[in-house]
Amino acid sequence: MVENRLGDYLRARRGQVGPDQVGLPVYGARRVPGLRREEVAVLAKVSVDYYVRLEQGRERHPSANVLDSLSRALHLDDDARLHLFRIAGLSPRPRRPGPERIDPQLLRLMDMWPDNPAIVLGRAYDVLAGNRLAYALFDGFQHGPNLLVKLFLDPAARSFYPDWEQVASYTVAGFRVLHGMFSDDPRIAEVLRLMLARSPEFAVIWERHDARGERLQRKTFTHPEVGAITLDINAFDVKSAPGQELIVYHAEPDTASAEALALLGTLAATRRLGQEALPPAAEASPDGGHTTNLGVRAPAVSEAGGRLPGPQLAVSRVWVRGRRRQGDVGSARSSRPCILIQLTKESNQSVLVVSFGYIPNPCPPCS
Repeated sequence: MVENRLGDYLRARRGQVGPDQVGLPVYGARRVPGLRREEVAVLAKVSVDYYVRLEQGRERHPSANVLDSLSRALHLDDDARLHLFRIAGLSPRPRRPGPERIDPQLLRLMDMWPDNPAIVLGRAYDVLAGNRLAYALFDGFQHGPNLLVKLFLDPAARSFYPDWEQVASYTVAGFRVLHGMFSDDPRIAEVLRLMLARSPEFAVIWERHDARGERLQRKTFTHPEVGAITLDINAFDVKSAPGQELIVYHAEPDTASAEALALLGTLAATRRLGQEALPPAAEASPDGGHTTNLGVRAPAVSEAGGRLPGPQLAVSRVWVRGRRRQGDVGSARSSRPCILIQLTKESNQSVLVVSFGYIPNPCPPCS
């Protein structure tokens, strides 16, 4: 007996769709559940005879337009539609994309990775979301939340990416793949027009017609505060949103990059703590920092690119040690610079003081 996968699938799906689901009137009892063949043919705008031949296996080569019509008539979701195309021997055409939305569960998942920068890229390489460490890593960029705009139009990109030419080549090649998959996406067309008009470098790479879905597996970033960080990269397609990618960065354990990434997370967390607690009028500190209404003194930040004062940090290892007690919470230190956290008393009020920079080594709490 000849296998009739397409006909069997259509028959099964037809039985799962009630006439009320597709706006058809129901008159009396029906002998079989779901839609009749004649009703599917009308909804799909094909002849009854043609649809009957599809179910019976006498017609095995429907066009993509017919399959799209049948998908709509049978209310198939993306996975069911993909399966219909596959058993018919065709590659599915992407549906016209709608507005990009982020799955709330994906946001919660990224927040559970405090030690790994993670971002979600949209079809047009818009940065749709990121966790806190990712925003700390890419904080130096000044332009809008689009990866191509940042890469080609932000002057900071050339110093942030030491291998800028390679990163640019891979990024444009990946964008071309998405341009081919979602050619009717207005946002992709908008970004392409902008980049061709504003960036000669982008236009030159675009004219090569390179198309590459594979991303770089490793990138080196030069962060203005913690220096060079080399991170491995994993990219995952977001199944619930075709065209979106989850990008996760991680450093090899026990390397300078892992330590620099840990320091970056510490700096970002400390700043966030100070900013969240900062009242409208903060009290200035002698060192240029400020004391918050929760008694957390955040460090001063210079105007030169948001860097911390003093020499840039080059860290060997960061950790916190010591037991919590009234006079000394402990310290996080490296063999060179040190992050010192102390709990002191000022006017009978406990004050948490966070100090960054070069502190005499060994600093008193660490000695």
